Amino acid sequence: MRSFIVDNSLNGEHVVKACTVNFPSLTKADLYKALKHKDIRIDGKKVSADLKVLAGQEVQVWLPDSLFEGAQQKRDYSRDYSVVAQTDGMLIVNKRQGLPVHSGKTTGDNLIDIVRQSAGFKNAELVHRIDMNTGGILMIAKNKDYLEDAVKLFKEEKVTKRYRCLVVGKIPADLGEAVVAQDEKLMSEVSAYLEKTRSGEVYIHDKKQEGDLPITTRYRVLGYHDGFSEIECELVTGRTHQIRAQFAHLGYPILGDGNYGRNQVNLCFEAKDGGRIKHQQLWSTSLLFGKISEDNKHRELSGRKFSIEPRYEVEL
Repeated sequence: MRSFIVDNSLNGEHVVKACTVNFPSLTKADLYKALKHKDIRIDGKKVSADLKVLAGQEVQVWLPDSLFEGAQQKRDYSRDYSVVAQTDGMLIVNKRQGLPVHSGKTTGDNLIDIVRQSAGFKNAELVHRIDMNTGGILMIAKNKDYLEDAVKLFKEEKVTKRYRCLVVGKIPADLGEAVVAQDEKLMSEVSAYLEKTRSGEVYIHDKKQEGDLPITTRYRVLGYHDGFSEIECELVTGRTHQIRAQFAHLGYPILGDGNYGRNQVNLCFEAKDGGRIKHQQLWSTSLLFGKISEDNKHRELSGRKFSIEPRYEVEL
């Protein structure tokens, strides 16, 4: 058995998260199993649900010592993510496809918990999100104070997010209005309206309907290949599944996307290993920072750009 006293930084958090912060070698699967068997106690009372804890409470975890000792050192996290850059208050990381960035409907591994366990920043917080099946670059603040100033960067439009992807078909370079981007690249800007239903489904409309949100994406063609095109996209607005839904609406779905595209079409393309394409061919590849004010904790990122190369499953 191991125990800890909940500190102020974890006040109001769920007991599973508090346990993973205090015992990095424990997995969420270990802890949910412990809850099922009432092997976790809060102030001496056995609990079977992922309850919230308060500062000053004692949490006891009745699991074998072997689960607390050495598991973290044995696991290689390099497959899940790599650090692209690090400052006093920020990690910029490159995550693999198929890994969710946070816990949700799944109780399995997720990026933010893995970073908290492996990088030693137990209070790290996601600054923004990308889809589970989108790989690539994103920002993680080392604690809530740094998170506040990181969120300000987005509100003040100091961060430009770019993606690279493969779309089915030969997409024209000029579907929208020609614009010059922040780094003087010439891009085509396409706009529409996005409907998100209560169940989470996304639809794109050319004309605004009640409840729709405006969306704008910029893109440029990087190359044409046998049956598909490679493009670079820039999010002007950042809505749910924006790139995937908008380019499918335009007639050029992301290769490998079975939701907005067609699986019958995806099956026509072969992966490098000779098998089927497993993920949508969409990667978050660049973060560009504008001029950041001196009073922002992330001012050292001012004017900088960070990029990674996409790991497509098909040959270009």
